[in-house]
Formats: sequence, structure tokens, C-alpha cells
Amino acid sequence: MPAQRDYYQTLGVSETATTDEIKKAFRRLAKQYHPDRNPNNPQAAERFKEISEAHDVLSDAEQRKKYDQLRRYGAFAGSGAGGKGYGGPGGPGGAGGFSADFDLSDLGSFGGLGDLFSSIFGRRGPDSEVEADEEVEAAVSIPFRVAALGGKVPVTLPVSEVCPTCGGNGAAPGATISTCPECKGRGTISFGQGSFAVTRPCPVCRGKGKVPSQRCPTCQGEGEVRVEKRLMITVPPGTEDGTRVRLKGQGTRGRGDVVVVFHVEPDRFFRREGLDVICVVPINVAQAMLGSKIKVKTLAGRHIVLRVPPGTQHGQRFRIAGQGIEKNGRRGDQYVEVHVAIPEHLTPEEQAAIRAYAEKAGIRY
Repeated sequence: MPAQRDYYQTLGVSETATTDEIKKAFRRLAKQYHPDRNPNNPQAAERFKEISEAHDVLSDAEQRKKYDQLRRYGAFAGSGAGGKGYGGPGGPGGAGGFSADFDLSDLGSFGGLGDLFSSIFGRRGPDSEVEADEEVEAAVSIPFRVAALGGKVPVTLPVSEVCPTCGGNGAAPGATISTCPECKGRGTISFGQGSFAVTRPCPVCRGKGKVPSQRCPTCQGEGEVRVEKRLMITVPPGTEDGTRVRLKGQGTRGRGDVVVVFHVEPDRFFRREGLDVICVVPINVAQAMLGSKIKVKTLAGRHIVLRVPPGTQHGQRFRIAGQGIEKNGRRGDQYVEVHVAIPEHLTPEEQAAIRAYAEKAGIRY
């Protein structure tokens, strides 16, 4: 029997194909076999499922890595790979590879292969726990000083809650509920490469195994509604751009988690270098040449008097100890970078004074 086609063959790409090449192949095939373009062609619908499944796995770096590992075991090669055992001539699938009825829990003794299959395809053994609730990820922009000093910020998240009208069953009030004709009450349907079946939630009953005679008008049969949930999120001191914080039990149906990704907004006065903060303060020529005292604002909002010595150069930095960012028991410093402002226009009298100074100091101009 010829070898079963694998996901690379399904999309018509090589094992070394880039992500862009995989996406390009998927778009081309999806356009050709999409059910909307083939309304009365069940073969096209099945083909569309196959290429969608192949794209879902190969376009995800982690999934693809696990899938490639399975291919090395001969899981998708039929009689040409694997010898005896799963996928080979002596395996449960016979010469043709895996049987459509095999369960991933049967692979428990094969060095973790069952876990690899479950992590890719979502198939679980009979004793496995129910799949975890979906995470909700949200990007939150926070001011620079809140990120540095810590604080609380409000955030509004779109999450799913149980529909108050139908209580989650998706049925309109008074409607009858019957077994789903598509999946026969299983809640899942199987499709995949040749005889190797992959299980996915039934699109008709949405994995419930039951369908109502009339869908709930509030949630349109989904059993849940999207709501805006407002939370106050604590920002730890020293938070950096891209920091992720997990909020347990704040997501879907009050069980899933919310993962907040912080994006730190730039500040007009401060910028960050590790735990140190840098600020730029302009001074005039006289202050740079003769020395002066200037007031500098700190991250905490206080003002400190800084002495600028005579002969200060443009771009020179001065350190104010302990006025930086504190994190994990360590505190950075604040650095003041002075920029000498040069007058753009001089009166004739000012020009004469500068020339007199230059000549006396031996400065060429």
C-alpha cells in the first residue's frame, strides 16, 4: 500500500519550507477548495479540512517542531518508515499505517509519543481531564512613571460569560433539545490524512453534542455572550515593556486566565537604561562656562538642586545616587545629561563681546 500523505504533502511544500511558503500554499489551496466555492462538493469540503489542519500545525513553530518529531518516528509514512510498531507493517494499522480508530492513550508506552500527539491534535485518552479554559490575552499601555514606580491601572477586557437567557445550552426559551445529527451526540468529528483521523469539535453543535430546535436569540446558540469586564491591574515596580502578568480566574466564564502584556509609554523627560533613569536638562553658555546651580525633577516628583561646575561640556552627565528604579531590592541612579543651548541670534553688541572674548582667549573663529 502506498505511504500515507503527510501535512507537507497536503500543502505541496517541502520539509524545509519557510512560514511564508506554507502560508502562500495554504491560501492558494484554500481558495480552490473553500466550501463557499464548492457548495455541493463534499470532497472539496473534506479537502479544505485537510489543508486547514495542515496549515494550523505547520504554521506554528512549536507545533511544527513536535510534528516533525513524530514524522521521524514514521507516524505519517505508512509502510515505508518505522519498521515494526506504530506506523510500520507490524503495527496496529497494518501495512497502511495508523488505524482510524486508534487512541492516543495507546501510545503511552512509546516514550511520550501520546503526549506529543495530544499536544498537537487535541486528542486525549479516556482518563484525561477536560481541556483547560481558553486564555484571554490583553495588551495594556501604561505610563512610564507607573511602570517605574508601580501602581494600578484600569483595563477593560472582552470576555465570554454564560448566556443569561439560555443558561449556556444555546436554546431559546421553550425550545426542544435533541441529539446533534452531524456528530451523533459525540460533540466531535474526525478528519485527517488518509486513515489517520484527527478529532475536532463539531461545527454544528459547537462541541455540545446537542442542538436546539430554536437557537437562543441572545447568544445565537453559542451558549455564551461577550461582555466588557473592567479590572484594576497592579503594576509591579520596575515593570519593563513586554512584561506579562497572569490573572488567575479572571477570563472566560470566570475560570480561564487573563494574560496582560504591558507596553510602557515613552516619557517626555525620562528614559530608562536598566534600573537607571536618564533625563536631559538644557543649560545656557554662561552656566556651562561659569558654573551654576539648577533644579532637577526626580522620578518621584521631587526637585533636587544640582551643582553644574565651571567648564561643563555639552552632553556631560551628572549622577544623582539612588533616584532611579527600585526592583528586587536593588535601586538604580538618576543621570542628568546637560545640553548646552547656543543662541541662534546675537545683537551687534553681543557679537562684539564674543569677539573680544575670543581674541583675548586666543580662540580662532
